[in-house]
Amino acid sequence: MVALELSAVAKTFIMHLQGGQRLAVLHGVTFSVEPGQCVALTGPSGAGKSSILKLIYANYRCDAGQILVRNDGTVVDIASAPARQILGVRQRELGYVTQFLRAVPRVSALDIVAEPLVMNSVPRETATARAAAMLQRFNVPERLWSLPPATFSGGEQQRINLARGLLPEHPILLLDEPTASLDADNCAAVIEIVRERKRQGAAIVAIVHDDDVREAIADICVDVTEFAAAA
Repeated sequence: MVALELSAVAKTFIMHLQGGQRLAVLHGVTFSVEPGQCVALTGPSGAGKSSILKLIYANYRCDAGQILVRNDGTVVDIASAPARQILGVRQRELGYVTQFLRAVPRVSALDIVAEPLVMNSVPRETATARAAAMLQRFNVPERLWSLPPATFSGGEQQRINLARGLLPEHPILLLDEPTASLDADNCAAVIEIVRERKRQGAAIVAIVHDDDVREAIADICVDVTEFAAAA
């Protein structure tokens, strides 16, 4: 059974600072992802890979097509769903991991990582314990757990962000360059966790520029250049 399906998805941006000029970016984006499968989006920078992830997560709204999320017998079309329904899908079904952490002032790294579980009604003690275990997997020193990540280095913030994004066991997981700038040990941690999620049945869409990492996690590669609007 397909967990995520994109059909004839198109996206055009309106350049408001350039007199409302329309910039067509994507056209006819069509692919699907099954539970336990990782689809890697490939193509040069600017081809629209990150835009596709943002369309799936509804950070961008598409101009045409369907984005179907299936889980537990329900089907939601992200392309046309109201905002309240999209928020529910994000909380239950969709995980989205980017390279960048939105650092929250005065909130500890441990609480930031645990927050998605707490928001899903996991008891705080359990959420905190699982967050601590994930921080250990990403080699974040325990002395940093009680500190706000706004003061951390860029690499440390990235590991906090990965720990937060990969901790919830979402049925669908979107990964935008999760291993960029990581050292070998932390790249290996990402690969191991992604493989675990696949074994648990997660459907994953990933953007990975490192050929070795892509080969380690991807089952199928989709070349985004075939969906370029000018093609």
